[in-house]
Amino acid sequence: MKYFSVFILFILFNYGTDAQSPWQVEAKNIDPNNYFGVTLANGVVGIISSPEPLKVKDVVLNGAYDYYQRGRVSNILKTFNHVNMNLDVDGQRINAKDIQNYQQVLDMKQAALTSSFDVGNKAKVSSTMMSLRHLPYTALTIIEIKATKDITITPMSVIEAPNHLMDVHNFYAEIDRPHVTIPLLTSVGSSPSGRLKVAASNSFIFEEGHGKEPKIIHEDWDYNMHLAKFNKKLKAGETYRFSVVSSTVSSAQYEDPHNEAERLTIFAMLEGRERLLKRHHDAWIEIWKGDIEVTGDPTITRDIRFALYHLYSFARAETSFSLSPMGLSGLGYNGHVFWDTELWMYPPLLMLQPDMAKSLLEYRFERLEAAKKNAFSHGYKGAMFPWESSANGDEDTPVWALTGPFQHHITGCVGWAFWKYYEVTGDKEWLRNRGWPVLKEVATFWASRVERNGPGRYDINNVIGANEWEENIDNNAFTNGMAKTVLRYATQAALDLGIKPDSDWNHVADNIPILTFPDGTTRENATYSGVTIKQADVNLLAYPLDIITDEKAIKRDLEYYTPRYAKDGPAMGFAILGVLYNRLGESDKAAEIFANCYKPNEVPPFGVVSECAGGTNPYFATGAGGMLQAVLSGFGGLHIGQGGITQKLSKLPKSWTELVIKGVGIDKKTYSVK
Repeated sequence: MKYFSVFILFILFNYGTDAQSPWQVEAKNIDPNNYFGVTLANGVVGIISSPEPLKVKDVVLNGAYDYYQRGRVSNILKTFNHVNMNLDVDGQRINAKDIQNYQQVLDMKQAALTSSFDVGNKAKVSSTMMSLRHLPYTALTIIEIKATKDITITPMSVIEAPNHLMDVHNFYAEIDRPHVTIPLLTSVGSSPSGRLKVAASNSFIFEEGHGKEPKIIHEDWDYNMHLAKFNKKLKAGETYRFSVVSSTVSSAQYEDPHNEAERLTIFAMLEGRERLLKRHHDAWIEIWKGDIEVTGDPTITRDIRFALYHLYSFARAETSFSLSPMGLSGLGYNGHVFWDTELWMYPPLLMLQPDMAKSLLEYRFERLEAAKKNAFSHGYKGAMFPWESSANGDEDTPVWALTGPFQHHITGCVGWAFWKYYEVTGDKEWLRNRGWPVLKEVATFWASRVERNGPGRYDINNVIGANEWEENIDNNAFTNGMAKTVLRYATQAALDLGIKPDSDWNHVADNIPILTFPDGTTRENATYSGVTIKQADVNLLAYPLDIITDEKAIKRDLEYYTPRYAKDGPAMGFAILGVLYNRLGESDKAAEIFANCYKPNEVPPFGVVSECAGGTNPYFATGAGGMLQAVLSGFGGLHIGQGGITQKLSKLPKSWTELVIKGVGIDKKTYSVK
């Protein structure tokens, strides 16, 4: 038996034997009424698990948006559910009430979810699913059924359309070749507005060989669901295995999604299970060269890897896809792109997966013209990036949310991210062709955005800062700090390229104020009076902006603002406090904050992280980004600056023996702290 057959047999029947494995996340005692699924994704297709056996909740397709939900704005597209299955045993349909010993285990190293259960005393069933890393539009599901009595099984591969897809058409065909018959189950439909065409296709992979495969029966149930099934008799003690490959695309990716979905499925089917597994496995081996391990605490290591796993799953190198706050875990925040990408999720990827980080920047670069149009429509020059961005880069924030027209700091965040990529890679050709065009327009925007009211009074008025609970305020600390920062970055970019920079940029930066209270504490905005804040704002000036560097000033701001953070605020803000306390040498305080930045947000049964403590939304990738920054730049001491990625002195919590960070930067260096 080949290696990968042995491997898959192991993951099908041996999960759950090591609950302390730092690579496995286990779900037992599954309660369908209190279940928040884990996501299998490859940067393009996200598949969200379900408490129902052999089912998944949703399938999300990156880069495809249409208008079908709230707010009169676009939403990321939930495509056909093309990986669901039904199973009859001795003519009885299996559902949650018919099974025992149900558990699900995510193997993060293999990016595979295995679900297993018993069907009374008749059979043991396991299903392992992957969103294949090397095939961006294709999933693989491997089913094994071990009979404990003589039984007849009827497995069914199902394609079902969500309610919002329209004009759905179902197709079934068999392509006969000398050595194999290829069954093709396909569905095609339109997105709600008719803007996109969507297609999904799947096929069985059998191991018997031509002429021995079971006879496939196609059934149309109604306009939005059809299935392909077969019957098989099993003797007691016999194990039967088969696989399903499933592909989905839309006209956002291909002009002819119907034919392309079928071509991709045929390709995967003829590749066969072994080759698919090997290439998926090899791709994740390469990705996991960027890893973090805490010696002495496997639980912390698993938590950190769970965050890494999600960011790695939601992003993909060599694309122009970006990240939404919920990644590909569902429809949260409509799948739009916010500052969450550049300031929170991007830095860990930049350190450990620079090629993935580059794709996030390419998304913004391709929408630079839309950002310039946005600036023009608001009376400014340069480029003004939208607070919520989707397919074409226009503003996609619901009208009732004032963040759309006023949360301008995102334009600074985009410019900041572009410069940081150059600092890490030193890629001057990329800077010339990608970084400089963006930084130039970002700096031009801020130079036109300020109100020139005299020396030290180049005010930025009427904005919403990082703390969104303070609306339409003047001289917000983070907004002003980010504007000052990117104006100087644009100047330096020009100099590095031998281009004469606009002398006004540094002049403007020098005159943008950072307000303080009489005792020197940084004031969040001109009218801030000490009220509770939603999330980090002032403290971001110390990290990651490095504007406030004096330890006494950092501590003074921490002591003032930490008690004012809302206890139910979003997870990522607390992580910044952890970084800063660590940099002040208070590692135990940092460790306490670190745990509080994600542990209270975990929801059952996998510990998926919600946006806020007590929240119920899908996986909050922004929080994962903040938590990872607390590890990398806090306890790990890693810093992105003019010299690339360097390491500052740091200190570990008492329970951590050693922190090892592997695969850092373009040279894939290893850093450790003891």
